[in-house]
Order: sequence, then structure tokens, then C-alpha cells
Amino acid sequence: MTAPRISTVMWPMQSWPEAGDLWRRAEELGFHHAWVYDHLAWRGTTPWYDAYTTMAAAAAVTSRVRLGTLVTSPNFRHPVPTAHAIKTIDHVSGGRLTIGIGSGGTNRDSDAGVLGGDWTSGERADRFGEWVELLDRVLRGPETTSEGAFYTAREVVSEPGCVQRPRVPFVIAGNGPRGMRLAARHGSGWVTSGRAEGRAPQDVVRERLEALGKACEAEGRELDDRVLLTGFTDEPWLASPEAFADLAGRYAELGVTEIALHWPRPGTPWDADMKVFEAIAAQAA
Repeated sequence: MTAPRISTVMWPMQSWPEAGDLWRRAEELGFHHAWVYDHLAWRGTTPWYDAYTTMAAAAAVTSRVRLGTLVTSPNFRHPVPTAHAIKTIDHVSGGRLTIGIGSGGTNRDSDAGVLGGDWTSGERADRFGEWVELLDRVLRGPETTSEGAFYTAREVVSEPGCVQRPRVPFVIAGNGPRGMRLAARHGSGWVTSGRAEGRAPQDVVRERLEALGKACEAEGRELDDRVLLTGFTDEPWLASPEAFADLAGRYAELGVTEIALHWPRPGTPWDADMKVFEAIAAQAA
């Protein structure tokens, strides 16, 4: 059993240069990834800055930590300009970018419905699948033309392409059969929170990893990364370094390879003792 990598989730709420100081601090603490949410807004939080612009700026002031979205939202992004931004940030960062992708939120306090997209769960899944497939094609290049049900690309030239080849890695969020098939087909990794009403998170993750394994077997592929986004269950991840180590060991036994901890945010459910947070990062580093 290999100990999981430890990453953090940044809140895009501070203006520059304060935000830059926090991203540099994430690198100094030794986190593997510094992830950021991709929303137009999030649960009514203000201010809330753009994820891709933030990652580009963070790439310019860091040199080691990997950067990424948890997760990019098809609710308000088209695959073609998104691919263009991804290639740019991959070059700015020197090949340190990972793109997490999900089907998009449904909470109207976040980005759902802002642009008038009142979609059923089936419609969101259809859009998600087409979005990922087109993004994959555009990033791989060299030229893409596609007429889909939701998205169109006409003679899109991808050169010079990404620094990372054949493209920037995808980590795909999907707990249902269609999402897992998408992850198995196009992802280098998969992400979940382990949250399910009335169920123990570890049982949920175990069951989902078993289903993911079957999806990968059907596609003839293996996923290197299985990311657990913490903070959405009652587990005491940041209660103490000892509590973290215990939980991390349990999830590593299940097959989780990376654990993402939210940067402590006072006055919210993600509040935590910064000294504990830094001690956990130091142990992981």
C-alpha cells in the first residue's frame, strides 16, 4: 500500500496579490496539487474569482506544485475556448496542469441556471459526455471538426498543443455508470467526495471504486489517480494530524491515491486550526 498524495483546494476569493501569496504558500507546504473550484459563483459567496484566470496567475508565481480544477463545469464553458485556455495555462506552468471535469452543479446559488440551462439529469449527462469527448479531441489535435448535439467545432487547429503529451491529464468526477465509463475512457484519474445520504463514506467509496474498476476493465484501461475530495462528510480530517493519518490510511487501503483538503476558511464548515493543517502538510511532504 502506497501512502496517498496530499493536495489542497484553494478558495478563489482573495484579490491579487494576496491570492498569489496563498498559492505560493501552498507550494511551500509541499502539496501535490493546489486545486480550485470552477464556478461563476458558489453558494452565494462573494467575491468569487474565475478559476482559469486564477490558475494562469498562480502558474506564473509558482514552480513546483501542480495546478488544477475540481472541477471544470460544462454549465457555462464551451470545449473549444476551454481547450485554448488549458493549452495556454499548461505552457505558462511548464506542464503542471491537471483538469478535473464534472457535469456541473445544480444549485442556483452556484452556477446552475445562471445562463438559463434548466437541464434534467439525463440532459446534463449527455452534455457532459459530449463536452469531454470534444475537449479530448481538440487538445489532441492537430485539427478538429465536430457537429454535436450540443457543441460545434469547425476546423479548430490545436498546434502547438499542450506541453504534456498527448494532452493535459483529465480527472473526471462521475459517481454513476455513465460518468465512470467516461472516466475510464478519457481520464487519467477519477474524483469523488464519498458523500451519500445516510451512508458511511468509506462504504460509499469502496462501492464506487469497485464499480470504477469494472468500468476500467470494460475499457481495457487503468486509472492511475483516484482522488478523494474531503470536507463534505462528518469525518474529522483536520481535527489532528493523528486523525488525518488514521483516515488517510483507511482510504489508501481502499485504493485512494490522492486526498484533497480544503484550505481552512474561518467561519465556515471548512474552518480548521491552521497549525494542524500545516502539520499534516509537513508530514505528507
